[in-house]
Amino acid sequence: MKAWYLIYCKSRGEARAQQNLALQQIETYLPTYPEEKKVKGELTVKRVSLFPSYLFAYFDPNITSVAKIHNTRGVVRIVGCKELMTPIDDSVIHAIKMREHKILSSKLTSASPSAVEPEPKLNQGDKVCFTKGPFAELEGIFDEENGEKRCFVLFELMGKQQRVIVDKDTIQSVKKHD
Repeated sequence: MKAWYLIYCKSRGEARAQQNLALQQIETYLPTYPEEKKVKGELTVKRVSLFPSYLFAYFDPNITSVAKIHNTRGVVRIVGCKELMTPIDDSVIHAIKMREHKILSSKLTSASPSAVEPEPKLNQGDKVCFTKGPFAELEGIFDEENGEKRCFVLFELMGKQQRVIVDKDTIQSVKKHD
């Protein structure tokens, strides 16, 4: 039976893997979000992968050979593919698509980015909540800073703790209530 599966791709190879899977008539979904950057003084918007090095593929492992997918250029492996394939519930994919659409809609309707007050220093292990962006309203655990404007956050995704890099202005500390 057809289901969604998570595909781990070569570094920055999600688009290539997606293109090669499409050539094999395998439906894929690569969640992205718009990221604003200043290049040579001009503000540009570029679509960036929500889950770097990952994409979702919709296929039936009884019809489409798992080896065929593993041997596709850009693909490293199917996540959770040991003895039993681990499908991803359609509701998870739908929720990601809805968030992606919501983010895109809000970016198109906002006239200018609002200034955000800097957060107090976060420490490793602090609980944080995403305030905007593709993970809005989800909670995670602050892991470490990565440069002046970005940081690593751990959060639960598909039963595993995932480490993602995000802009610092998209998270805030979750206040502890004693």
